[in-house]
Amino acid sequence: MPYDKSLDVESFKEQKEFEDTRITVGVFSYNGGEKKMQVSRENRNQSDEWRFAKLGRLNKEEAKEIIPIMMKAVENM
Repeated sequence: MPYDKSLDVESFKEQKEFEDTRITVGVFSYNGGEKKMQVSRENRNQSDEWRFAKLGRLNKEEAKEIIPIMMKAVENM
């Protein structure tokens, strides 16, 4: 079965913006299933547009800001 965006229900979403990157923490439930946390990164390109990037690793500053947001997301699961 292909992915259907209309079946993906968002119950929590918070973004934290840094200098040239922003990280989004969200909680989603697909087709009435179990709630799951999604953490994603977007980087600003030279045209000042946000582009999806693999999250990969967090530096210390990012981790200090994102972990409390992740804890809030867990409360919504």
